[in-house]
Amino acid sequence: MSTDDRYDLAVVGAGPGGYVAAIRAAQLDMKVAVIEEDRPGGVCLNWGCIPSKALLTGAELVENLRSHGDLFGVNAGSVHLDYGKAIDHSRRTSDRLCKGVQSLFKKNRIELVPGRGRLAGAGAVAVAGDSPRLVEAERILLATGSTEFVPPGIEVDGQKVLTSREALESKHIPERLLVIGAGAVGIEFAYVYAMYGSQVTVIEMADQMVPGADPDVAAALQREFRRKNIEVRLGTRFEELKASNGSVRVSVSGSEAGQELEANQVLVAIGRRPLSADLGLEDAGVAVDAKGFVQVDEQLRTNVPGVWAIGDLAGGPLLAHKASEEGIAAVEFMAGHARPVLDHKKIPGCIYAQPQVAWIGLTEAEAREAHGDDLRVGKFPFTASGKALASGHSAGFVKILAEPRYDEIVGAHIVGHGATELIAEIALAMTLEATTAEIGATSHAHPTLAEAILEASLGAEGRSINF
Repeated sequence: MSTDDRYDLAVVGAGPGGYVAAIRAAQLDMKVAVIEEDRPGGVCLNWGCIPSKALLTGAELVENLRSHGDLFGVNAGSVHLDYGKAIDHSRRTSDRLCKGVQSLFKKNRIELVPGRGRLAGAGAVAVAGDSPRLVEAERILLATGSTEFVPPGIEVDGQKVLTSREALESKHIPERLLVIGAGAVGIEFAYVYAMYGSQVTVIEMADQMVPGADPDVAAALQREFRRKNIEVRLGTRFEELKASNGSVRVSVSGSEAGQELEANQVLVAIGRRPLSADLGLEDAGVAVDAKGFVQVDEQLRTNVPGVWAIGDLAGGPLLAHKASEEGIAAVEFMAGHARPVLDHKKIPGCIYAQPQVAWIGLTEAEAREAHGDDLRVGKFPFTASGKALASGHSAGFVKILAEPRYDEIVGAHIVGHGATELIAEIALAMTLEATTAEIGATSHAHPTLAEAILEASLGAEGRSINF
């Protein structure tokens, strides 16, 4: 094992948190090494956000042809579906972006060190791989991310039982698919498989889809899934899975107590767990919680001097853009920049199935608890939007929550076509501490879906025009 030059910063993990942090550090004149055992870009770029969005775009195209074509005089007749080509496109997209990250490293003079990194004492990371080495650095940033959580009793074989990782490579569309979990991953894959021809059933142990989301949003999403013939069973807990020659049988409890559900394939989408094992955390004395998440302070510092942690490894929300924001923040704190700490309540969450779901800030229940019954609520349905009706996508609504004293926006919830793009306006408004009156005084182009944000803001003021 050789010892190379010392670095200002060693980043362990090249996902959306690690690679963004490395680039920002290079901009601040730090000498940076990034240690990565897989491909640059991490799970998000290679096995999550990006390839799944490619598949979702294909699924939306299929739905538009079948469900909305007649509105516009488009009759494609018998549509031939080749899901394998959609998978190929998703892989090419990931490959291209992976090469893009490598190019960014070269542009910013960041060294990419292949191998698995492990803390090896103060200011050192041992790298195991084809060319073992010791990377020494004044600061170490842990950004290893997370992986799929698979509960006891389930064996993932990539054929009958899959997680999102295997699903992003599988070119097979089963006749019947059972999805365990109605969070973002389960919802997105349920939509993709259903549009490509699977008979899909989703089970969720909570009493609503997207546990933790605003109940109005969850209810609207469930209604739309029902219209797409996607069955959703709430209050239903997975108990046991048995695979036979041609099918998989899943025993459940709760509202479906005593039932056994059968499918050709099962997708496990229960959640994720941090990749904190074998990082040398215990030997280094880095504190972790009971679930394995590294504990950090407001500046993303661990309890061990010189060691920071970001992204999924440091706890929720488990979102790529949250990891990127934390990566930039951690590096700027290291450099002594005077900057605000991150407010996780101002980080949007998104689900990219159709209808899309996006939210930021407090749910209505949380906002009422914080601000009382005088909370201002503005809600505008897309059925009253000219652009939504014209495009054939009128499901859903925008809901904006404002505290009663200053009318400052404290939360927003959108379900409908384009929701994941629309939420950016609310995120900016919350960053600027904007009020519903200020959004109401902002001219929005007509006709656009964004007018729904204007109308919901006016509704919170008690002066909606078109609803």
